Amino acid sequence: MDYTLEILKGTAALAEEAAKRFTALAAKAWDEHRSFTVALAGGSTPKALYLVLASDPYRTQVDWSKIEFFFGDERGVPPDHPDSNYRLANESLFRPAGVVSGRIHRMKGEMENLSAAAELYARELQVLASDDFPRFDLVLLGLGIDGHTASLFPHSQALRERTRWVLPILDAPKPPRRRLTLTMPVLNAARQVIFLVSGEKKAKAVREVLQGTALPDDYPAKLVQPGSDRLLWLLDVGAGSLL
Repeated sequence: MDYTLEILKGTAALAEEAAKRFTALAAKAWDEHRSFTVALAGGSTPKALYLVLASDPYRTQVDWSKIEFFFGDERGVPPDHPDSNYRLANESLFRPAGVVSGRIHRMKGEMENLSAAAELYARELQVLASDDFPRFDLVLLGLGIDGHTASLFPHSQALRERTRWVLPILDAPKPPRRRLTLTMPVLNAARQVIFLVSGEKKAKAVREVLQGTALPDDYPAKLVQPGSDRLLWLLDVGAGSLL
């Protein structure tokens, strides 16, 4: 696996480093006279990044009108539900930073027909299509203790998807069982992928994904391989303690 690794002293330092990377990538897109496109992740570690971005100096220095926000995955719940990735991002980033709704592209996990919701989101991603897949400037990802990322879980048929961009997940091994997720080819098409991982409870999964011999079917994050210089792992000392 071809990746860059940085281990930071704690979650606060990790979030600060991620914020610096976020703004540098945004500036690069703006220098190329285009909007900065990012797929957000759920979870406590990405939330720490969002809180940093929504506070000074980033809140006032970032041109939020030139960023298009998408999501890597979503739970099958309404947008105001405590499990909603959209709600987490809205409360920690969008509202505090004053991001207008037109720049936010949420997955409609509350739809009864998740296949239709996946198709709807795939159509929304067509503005990013480059060759066969959408190409984000940045995809943010977390890591589960079981090695899953986005809503791509071990031994899931979704890991073998090669053509569709968005999939409904009806039987996730952890609640909520109904979800929507970007597929692995979309994650790997990104210009930059950043994993944000903190805590000792993630250390075993981190070691296995980065250095272990288990099959990718057992640790799906191993399948995230966008290419040279496009994959960055930001860990705190707990998550990196077994490396």
